[in-house]
Amino acid sequence: MGPTLDYLALAPELALAVTVMAVLTADIVLPHAQKYWTAVLSVLGLTVTALPIAFLLVSDDGSRSMLDGSYVVDDFSLILKGLFVIAGYIVVLMSVSYIESDRYYQGEYYFLLLASILGSVVMASARDLILLFVGLELVSGPLFLLAGWRKGDVKSNEASLKFYLLGVLSAAILLYGMSFLYGLTGSVDFDGIRQASVGMSETPAFIMAILFIMVGFAFKISAVPFHFWAPDTYEGAPTPVTAYMSVSSKAAGFVGMLIVTYVAFPGASNIWGPALWIMAALTMTLGNLTALRQTNIVRLLAYSSIAQAGFMLVPFAVAGVSSDPRAISAAFSATVTYIAIYTFMNLGAFAVVIAGARYTRSGDINRWAGLGTYQPGIALFGLIFFLSLAGIPPLAGWYAKLVMFSAAIGGGSIWTAVLAAIAALNAVVAFYYYARVVKAMWFDPVPEGFVPGDPPQSRSLQLAMVIAGVFVIVAGIYPPISAYFGDTVASIITGG
Repeated sequence: MGPTLDYLALAPELALAVTVMAVLTADIVLPHAQKYWTAVLSVLGLTVTALPIAFLLVSDDGSRSMLDGSYVVDDFSLILKGLFVIAGYIVVLMSVSYIESDRYYQGEYYFLLLASILGSVVMASARDLILLFVGLELVSGPLFLLAGWRKGDVKSNEASLKFYLLGVLSAAILLYGMSFLYGLTGSVDFDGIRQASVGMSETPAFIMAILFIMVGFAFKISAVPFHFWAPDTYEGAPTPVTAYMSVSSKAAGFVGMLIVTYVAFPGASNIWGPALWIMAALTMTLGNLTALRQTNIVRLLAYSSIAQAGFMLVPFAVAGVSSDPRAISAAFSATVTYIAIYTFMNLGAFAVVIAGARYTRSGDINRWAGLGTYQPGIALFGLIFFLSLAGIPPLAGWYAKLVMFSAAIGGGSIWTAVLAAIAALNAVVAFYYYARVVKAMWFDPVPEGFVPGDPPQSRSLQLAMVIAGVFVIVAGIYPPISAYFGDTVASIITGG
């Protein structure tokens, strides 16, 4: 007798899979003049995917388990799936005007993007090593191609090659650690691993397995010292792809790390906790200090993304070095809350970059001087998103920083206090380079002899900025909106 499947629980994955195939089919059969329907189908498919996610959350039927517990649909996974789908929706809106020009159009773009989103959705429910790895590589594989989408651009080719080579390396390291874990425990599902690994925290092979798995995920989230692929890849890839990599791909890596560490081997926090502490401190510091020197706005956001990953790792590290269950729950809540807020404000920042580059015809921050005088709408959104990334109230970024610092201070040890101090210093550094972009847009004069471009309006890009901007403003004024993400996930993952 085959495995029993819950088709209602699988409805989001099925809807997204049907959308992937529908988009590919439409691209094959439609004439060139009607290729825009691939973008329309992508938006409709993501909307349909969101409906069963919302229904399952509201119905509150409890956890639904399939494949002998290897695939679980509960509030934890549903919230993360919803976040991935919304992020994908915004990225599709950002992509329309950029990708569908004759210069860059290829119908497979939306097919690959949706396939990567499907991988994120699968990862949220994966509860064994095999499904987790399949989901993670489904996230990464399409991005190798998308990073090199501008085939005639040397930088885009370089971006794709670096991302591919280091992505394959990280996958090999991750698989190596998983194979060690399977050999030691005799199980691939996380419950079996957790039970079989009791008392193994001092075993050298078990320690090595955990560290290899951590390194594999560290590549995915571009944590130091495994970050060196990110700046060149972010700069060379199409900007909407960069936006997607900086949020959904990074969030998927964090989700995988969260599931593996606390569901598969929570008793080994003495191994992964100190490793994440060191990684968080290095990632924040190197990312911020390097961002100070950037003159290209995309590279600045690339190093900003690395630094933000360090901020997200702070409460994660606290959960590893703290013994207080309440502090651990608050730490996981802070990590997921930060990811949710970061998703919207960083997508919004990249939408501003796409919109602004259409007028400035450059990624050089100096060329953005005076943007507020001739495009005040774009500059206003730039003000909102960059100040939110800096953590300035009443924008949502302030709450992300607050829960991060609260979790670090509440860790109750000298090590968590030191990490909080390092984070505070880095927050000051980050404010400087975010404010530099705002200053250029609003306070610097237009460069002498510069004539702004006059491109056609992109309604989809404007809608993407509005969606992200509304969340950043509303969630900053009313924080329980974003806190809901983190509190629900933490209560499930820690059993509280």
